[in-house]
Amino acid sequence: MSSILIVIIVATILFSLKGFNDVAFFRKFEFHIGSIRAGEQIRMVSSGFLHGDLGHLFFNMFTLYMFAPVVINYFGSASFFIIYMGSLVFGSLLTLLMHKNDYSYRAIGASGAVTGILYSAILIDPSMSLYLFFIPIPIPAYLFGIGYLLYSIYGMKAKNDNIGHTAHFGGAIGGYLITLVKEPAMLVDNTFMVVLLAIPILILFAMAKMGKL
Repeated sequence: MSSILIVIIVATILFSLKGFNDVAFFRKFEFHIGSIRAGEQIRMVSSGFLHGDLGHLFFNMFTLYMFAPVVINYFGSASFFIIYMGSLVFGSLLTLLMHKNDYSYRAIGASGAVTGILYSAILIDPSMSLYLFFIPIPIPAYLFGIGYLLYSIYGMKAKNDNIGHTAHFGGAIGGYLITLVKEPAMLVDNTFMVVLLAIPILILFAMAKMGKL
């Protein structure tokens, strides 16, 4: 396993465990619109290392563990780190943009960064499949990725849960764009998948422009 991947997973676990047991620490480093707009930009990164509970932490780190090797084997550890952190920041930036006037908005979790790695891995290996716990047959990863973002749009519109759907979407955009910048040949060699994965992103911005989010 890549040392960079180990460092990210261990750092996230330790940071999250600290947050579980220290409310002041948790509040200091969570994503909070009011605090960020007051100048505490560190929260845009630190919030990606906090989680709400062990289940949330396990799901994100397990997903990262499953898909990170695809990106690492293709680009190398340094580029994987750039994609991971870039996706985290993209998730925070989109969340800040979409919720800029909601000063009480809070969010935590590595989901944005992990979704960016998922999208990057799909671009690298479009034939990849995965198994979901409740479906005993392999699901094409690109269908899962697209479905997940479409669900995120629904969640952003419905606003009926505490999940940071906007960060997931921003992370996917980050992973998608950084991967294509690093490997522009994919635009020619894998045009169909590049266009297919862009559909949920275009739907999001069209809905935002029409004021339907």
